[in-house]
Amino acid sequence: MDLKQYEQDKFVLAEVIRSAQAIDTKNGDLQGQCRGLLARLAEDQFNLMVVGRFSRGKSTLMNAILGGDHLPTGIVPLTSVITTVRYGSRAQVVLHFRDSGLNREIPLSELADYVTQKGNPGNVKRIAWAEIQLRVEILRRGFFFVDTPGLGSPIIENTLTTERFLPEADAFILVTSYESPLSEEEDRILERIRNTGKKLFVVINKQDTVTQEEREQARQFIRERLRTTLGREPEEIHSISARQGLEARIAGDRQKLVESGIPEFESELLRFLTEERAQSFLLNTYERVMNLLVEWSRSDEIADHERAWNSVTEQLRGQREAITGIAGPSEHVTEVRDSSAGVWMLDIDRKSGCHVCGAVLEATFRFLSKYQYELTINPETQRDHARREGFCPLHTWQYEGISSPYGVCVAYPQLAHRVAAGLEKIANLAGEMTEKVRALLPTPRSCRACEVRSHAERDAVAQVAAQAGRAKDEDARIPACCLPHLAMVAECLGPGEPARRILAAHAVLLERTAEDLQRYALKHDALRRYLTSEEERRASQIALLLLAGHRNVSSPWTIEYIL
Repeated sequence: MDLKQYEQDKFVLAEVIRSAQAIDTKNGDLQGQCRGLLARLAEDQFNLMVVGRFSRGKSTLMNAILGGDHLPTGIVPLTSVITTVRYGSRAQVVLHFRDSGLNREIPLSELADYVTQKGNPGNVKRIAWAEIQLRVEILRRGFFFVDTPGLGSPIIENTLTTERFLPEADAFILVTSYESPLSEEEDRILERIRNTGKKLFVVINKQDTVTQEEREQARQFIRERLRTTLGREPEEIHSISARQGLEARIAGDRQKLVESGIPEFESELLRFLTEERAQSFLLNTYERVMNLLVEWSRSDEIADHERAWNSVTEQLRGQREAITGIAGPSEHVTEVRDSSAGVWMLDIDRKSGCHVCGAVLEATFRFLSKYQYELTINPETQRDHARREGFCPLHTWQYEGISSPYGVCVAYPQLAHRVAAGLEKIANLAGEMTEKVRALLPTPRSCRACEVRSHAERDAVAQVAAQAGRAKDEDARIPACCLPHLAMVAECLGPGEPARRILAAHAVLLERTAEDLQRYALKHDALRRYLTSEEERRASQIALLLLAGHRNVSSPWTIEYIL
């Protein structure tokens, strides 16, 4: 099982719960129990708490995992401010204040002004916690990092703040270092962690400052101390250089990154999340859903729906192995990085989704803005408009949107007179009338706006194809297209690597959008919409824009070809 499969398994459980809800929508008790189970799925997050003495490199380690200088680092202790890191559609910080329900959003560049001793001495700004939101794949898949104030700093409140937050953690990363492994403060926090019964990862940082022999000595010393403090044999101790890992990740130096020990540690984190915690969570939730189905199928309240209940119950039983991962853990866990890694990045047009649709909308608007003025003041333009049978239905209403009632009253009498005369003539003729009436309708070739649309579409498709043809780097950015225009771009490119890569990039984008749709639906059903990210809130619009194109660009003429 990997993190992506874990999410899909949660969505399967959500579908089963929705099916149960639909059996008896008037049963308040049933609806409440189902919503409770959906809330459990929607709220699922993995709180990974990073603890250790100040200046151990906790923030640097988190930056290395997250792939950038996001958290402030240095030898000066932080204030008594918890800093959390979660997924967000854009990089920003949300400040939560003590004794206040009001939050404040600030740029990431201003974080140090609120969480460091220099910027916020003694926490005079009364920050309860700072929430960093980053568009990082490992966060999107369920990790929720908690960076705590350093233990043993001169600021006593720092240690107290860290200890108060311990019950919120699902697992801990204790960061110590080779220069002075396991201080007295770290021994005390280990005792508190032991009492929680939660998973503990031990990391020794700054391996680049000691020899191999010194590393082995320090590891043996820490292992013995852990055995004494925890009362059991400690699990694997990870040796890393957070500084080297961060530098390597920023520089894209894969070899140096491996030498830093960061990928091996990440792999162990992911193994625990996907093979231990995730499987336990899914199995527990599965059992709760199954108990609900069995209990209600036997109750008097649901007796009239016995067949439906049995069907849903069998559906859940059939999914048991897939949902709970009973088939066994995966043999290998890799890094979780952006699923678009190695694939072209796509720029989504903010308004139209598709670059080609955006170009068509802009060209059409410019044309109609000028043409509607000409229709108002120029009799020859009005006569030509009438001879062409006016605009097609789509562009007629786009014209109406930027014109005025006066403009329509001046521009359309000749067209209305022309159509009226045509209808009167047809009415006085014998025989079939349908084709003669259809002859009065505008066509894509007669509509001036359709001509503009066609030229703009052709030029924009050629532009996207040209960019794809020139792109060499894996990190190249290409405009996103809706499915109808993507087909045109692929046809323009012809068989070959550029076409393959642009299709692969759109496959990744649509897959991510599908997951955002599922996340939003789950949180909506669970009454947890406040947990949604901006991407999830926009997913419904983005999905339709990518699949069908913009509503003001999609031409009605396609229906004729279907018929």
